This record gives sequence, structure tokens and C-alpha cells, in this order.
Amino acid sequence: MKKILFLFFILFNISMFTVAAETNVSLVPVRELVKRILPEHYLKIVVEYMPDVTNDERFELYSQADKIIIRGTTKSAIGVGLNYYLKYYCKTYVSWYSFDKIETPKVLPVVPEKVVRSARVPERFFLNYCTYGYTLTWWGWHEWERLIDWMALNGINMPLAIAGQESVWLNVWKKYGLTEKQILEYFTGPSYLPWHRMSNIDHWMGPLPMSWIKNQEKLQKKILRRTRDLGMKPVLPAFAGHVPEILKEKYPKAKITPLSIWGDFEDQYRCHFLDPFDSLFTDIQKTYIDEQTKLYGTDHIYGVDPFNELAPPSWEPEYLANASAKIYDVLKNADSKAVWLQMTWMFSYQRKDWTDERIKSYITAVPDKKQILLDYYAERTEVWKFSESYYKQPFIWCYLGNFGGNTMIAGNIAEVDRRLNEAFANAESMVGVGSTLEGFDVNPIMYDFVFEKVWHKDGISLHDWTVQWAQRRVGTTDENAEKAWKLLIDKIYVQYSLCTEGTLTNARPSLTGHGNWTTKNWTKYNNRDLLEAWGLLLRSKAITKIAYKYDIVNIGRQVLGNYFTVLRDEFTQAYERKDISALTIKGNEMLSLLNDLEALLYTSPSFLLGPWLTNAQNMGRNMEESRYYEKNARNIITNWSTQGVALNDYGNRTWAGLLQGYYTPRWKMFIEEVISAVKQNKEFNNETFFKKVTDEEWQWISKTENYPIQATGDSYLLANKFYHKYHHLINPDE
Repeated sequence: MKKILFLFFILFNISMFTVAAETNVSLVPVRELVKRILPEHYLKIVVEYMPDVTNDERFELYSQADKIIIRGTTKSAIGVGLNYYLKYYCKTYVSWYSFDKIETPKVLPVVPEKVVRSARVPERFFLNYCTYGYTLTWWGWHEWERLIDWMALNGINMPLAIAGQESVWLNVWKKYGLTEKQILEYFTGPSYLPWHRMSNIDHWMGPLPMSWIKNQEKLQKKILRRTRDLGMKPVLPAFAGHVPEILKEKYPKAKITPLSIWGDFEDQYRCHFLDPFDSLFTDIQKTYIDEQTKLYGTDHIYGVDPFNELAPPSWEPEYLANASAKIYDVLKNADSKAVWLQMTWMFSYQRKDWTDERIKSYITAVPDKKQILLDYYAERTEVWKFSESYYKQPFIWCYLGNFGGNTMIAGNIAEVDRRLNEAFANAESMVGVGSTLEGFDVNPIMYDFVFEKVWHKDGISLHDWTVQWAQRRVGTTDENAEKAWKLLIDKIYVQYSLCTEGTLTNARPSLTGHGNWTTKNWTKYNNRDLLEAWGLLLRSKAITKIAYKYDIVNIGRQVLGNYFTVLRDEFTQAYERKDISALTIKGNEMLSLLNDLEALLYTSPSFLLGPWLTNAQNMGRNMEESRYYEKNARNIITNWSTQGVALNDYGNRTWAGLLQGYYTPRWKMFIEEVISAVKQNKEFNNETFFKKVTDEEWQWISKTENYPIQATGDSYLLANKFYHKYHHLINPDE
């Protein structure tokens, strides 16, 4: 009997040790996260699992002796708990950029009372296909590591992970008889892969170098390992029907048809679609999933978007239902646990085509809980409201917030607050909150707010939250900062982001309007209010904080950019009067403002062209590849596609270097041409100018001049200088 008891004692202790060891191992990635965020204090932060007895994802935060204890039912909850401590006790903001140092207090503050927070929805989605073109294209592991940490701190557990898929497709298409050369030519250049992956364009700025494919495969493996270690379920792509045109030669009986032309691209760049009912579709899907799983594993959630911004082969509801059901069945055949995730941007963007009947037929053909739908641009159009909560299919409410990586202060925070409250209360099939931003932008407040809303079951007082936000931007209590951010919330952050926008500084020059549809300079606020907020921030005493310096540059950038429209309009009035003296004065004022703006931008690492181009160059194995990558990088933020077509300036952004090298020369040429026309007693010929300026734009993408990669100058001194220089010009009543 003693032997039996002793054996039981040994087995019990081994069992207990194994459980403890497994628990410790499972939390190692979270402890490493703490170490990266708080390297000087990580030994004083204790992270622990706690039992999930109520099926309620939550965290607890409290002090115990000299330690800070963060307990959570999931790794994601623990990450949010850590961020809550940083934000509300350390007054610290962690940005998604690796170049932003994390500023923490010398002594960790005590948590006087236990904090308990629960998640209102189980899923938190992040990223967009386009983000991989407008922001992430040239990122390496150093940048990705910080972004993944940021996602963990903000509770994101379902990131879109589409890097490295060309490695999979290379293997797949070889199995179907294509040569390596044919496959590389089918792919686009790196900057344009998101639109290739979405079945919008083929070939453009290709062929894709093999070095790119190999490097992205390595990067994707690191991304997936880290996101999974931190408890996330990365969304991988699956086959949506997009095939190389040359596949028709290999399979002449296959039902392969050209898709509609996208983005004014020429016919040679058109994509081709394999009918889901063709037996080859099933075979390719199985081959792709098997190859991808071998390379990257799977979490069984797949992004498949067959008809994004494209017309399906038929608009008949019966066809749409059958196609949807077939796509899911094929996916399930490849992975029996598959869940189909798809964006529903087209339901609002192409609302005229996607009628209620068509939407219902398309999405209800998939079995319940086997798909997740992204309400893609919910700050403007909530699809769940006109679709009976997606006809009871699970969906994620998403804040888009940015198109093309444009640098415009925008966001309707009070309206987002109201809409999310209503969705939490009334959208019965809502399973998550997310952000589908096309590019990282200049409104970090919006993303912080949206993801924190998930963890406040009793809601958030927007006023109280704004005070706390202001404090962590400056690192302390500061009356002027709080007044500034209250003003920004009440009067500036009142309009959703547009598709697309930019200050007139970034627009193709014109006497009226804003040059192209891609550079709308419309704002729903008075620039004097933004100027006032800038002045309040400049009276703050926390002038050394990184977030504060970013804010005064960002707001100043927008103030000056808005005022540029006033100067352009005064220039136009002088042209209409044929007043050469006034034209010269106003033209010089415009160029002077552009120079001032450039100087201000150079003080912040967030507003530099140099790193964008240098990171692209560094991807190359040799000079030829470096130049190729740089050309891709230059084109996506300027011409976008071919010379002078509709997408020109879609990816515009107010960056130092881009202003100096691209935007300012356009305006200088315009000013000189207008003044020359008046001197010759001629009308300004916009068509002639258009030809000249588009020639210059196209030439710029092949240039090789370098731009600074480090910020220079004092943000506070220059912002203060320009505030006083322009204050009475913008607001002469004061």
C-alpha cells in the first residue's frame, strides 16, 4: 500500500510539474513581450494565466508588494492588461513604428485598486490587403516585430498575414506546367502585389525577382511564429479563382474568362478567372492549401475575395449563391476545419450592383459559422444595418480610417463611438471589431480608441478618455494638452476619411479644384480651430516627449497644408485680374510655405521619404535589383500606375523629400507657367501644362537621388516658429 501511495505521489508531482512547465512555456512569449516593452522593469511585471470559468475573456491588473501582476484568460487579454497599465498608470504610449522609443517612468507606478476588464467580442481583426502595398512592402523583421507587439498590446488576435504567398503560388503553378519564368512574369512588382492578390492586375512592373520571393517566405515564417506565440490566429489566403492567362494553353477546356478591366490599366494587365464550378478549381484549391500548410501551417481561417471591385460572371442571385456555396465546399474539401473570411467592401462600394437580394443569396449560401464577414468601412457605411445583421452570419465591425496611406487628419471619433455602442447593443451576429486601414496614417488616436472600446463593457466616456489620451501623449497631467485634445475631438475629428484625400500641396497643380479625384482637400472643420489646438499644444511643458513632438509636427503639417489652398486661391484671383505683381508675390508665398513645411517635416522620423526608398533599395541583392525596387517604391506613392492615368497621386503623402523632390517642383513649374502666360498676354493652357507635368512625374520614378533617412532639427522650435509666422495670416482677427 505504501508503494502504491508513493507511486501515486510521484506521478501526481510529475503531472503537476508538467502542467506548471507547460504553463510557463506557453507564457514565455508574453514575458518576452514585456521584456521588449519594459526592458528596465520587466522583472517587476508578473504575468499569469487565470481560469476561464465564465467563458469571459478578461484580464486583472493589480499591485502586490513591489510587483505589478497582470493575469488573463488568454495571451491577448494579458497583452491588453499590460497596455492598460502603460497607458493609465505609466502615461506611456507605444506606437506601431520601430523607430519610436518607448518612454517609461523610472519607477513603476502602483495600481491602488484591482482593475478588471472583459472583452465584449471574441475577435479583433487588423490589416488590409492594401496595407501590404502602402506601408508594409519594404518592412523587415525589425519593423514587423514592433508591429506585432503593438497588435498584442491592443488585443488583436486575427491579423491578416499575406506576406510570402508567392512562394506557395510558385510551387503550385509549377505543378500545373508553368515555367518559373512564366510565373515570375505573371506576378506584379512588390508594391503592387496586393492588387495582384485581389485579382485586379497581373504583370504590372514585374517580373518579380526570385530574391523577393525567398526573402518574403523567410519573413512570413517569422511573422507567423511570433503572432501564434502571442495567441493570435493569423488569416492566410486561399485560392479565389485568379489564374494566369497562360493556364488556358495548358487546360484548353477549363472555364477561364477575363475579368473586367480595373483602375484604367491596359488590357494586357487584366486578370483571368477560373469558374468555381470547373473541376480544376477544386484541384487548384487543394493543391494550394496543401502547399501553404507545408510552408506556413494553418489556423484554418482563410481570406478569399473572388469579386472585390470586379463584376462576377453573372449577377443572377442563383449564380451568386451557387458560386459562394461552391467556393466554400471546395475550401472545406481542402481543409475540413476551414472558415472563410471575406471583406464586404464591394457591398457598399458597388451598392448599386450588390442589391439586397444578391447580398443575401451570396452570403447565406455558406453554412452558419463557417464564414466571417468584414464590415469594411463601417465608420461611413454599416452594411450590417441594411442587411439584417448580415442575415445572421458572423461579422466584424471595422474602422477603415485611411486610403492609400494619405496623411490627412481625419476620423469621426464621436460617431464611431456611437456606432460601436449601437452595434454592440443591437448587431446580434457581430463577433468582433477590427481595422481595415489601407496604410498607416497620422491619426493614431482613432485606432487606439477603436480597439480599447472592446474592453469597456460599460462604455467609455469620450471626454474622460480624451483627458487620459492627452496625458499619455505628453507623459503627465497638462492643462493645455487636455484643452488641445478636447478641441480636436469636438471640432476636428468629425469627418470620416475619404477615398481619397490630400492637402493641395500634394495635388497636381491647377487654378481651381484639386487636380485629380485622388487628392480631395475638403475638410469639415475650420482651419482656425486646428490652429488654436496647435497653439495650445505648443504651450505645453512636455516638449521632449516623442508622442508630443509627433503631434506638434503632425498638426502643424495639416495647418500649413490647409492654408496652402488659401494661397493658391489668391494666386488664381491674381491670375484672373492679370496682376503680374500679385501673382509673383503669391507664387513666392506658396513656395515659401512649401519650404517651411519641408523643414518642419524633416524633424520627425514619421514624415520622411528617405527610409521608404532606402528600405526598398536594401531589398536588392545587386544594383539592378535595388534600382528596380526603388522604382516600385517611387511609383506607388506618385504615378501609381502608368503616366497620367486616373490613379495618379492615390498614395500621396506629405513627407519631407517627397515634397522637395516631387510636389514642390510641380508647383514651381505651374507658378512659372501661369506668370509666363500672363506676361505674354495669353491664357494659361492647362492641357499643355498637363502634358509637361505628367512627363516630369513619370521621369521622377526613374531618378536615383537619395534623401535623408534621419530626422534633423528641433520639432518644438520649428513648430513654434511657424505657428507664430502663420498665426495672423490664418486668423487675422486675433
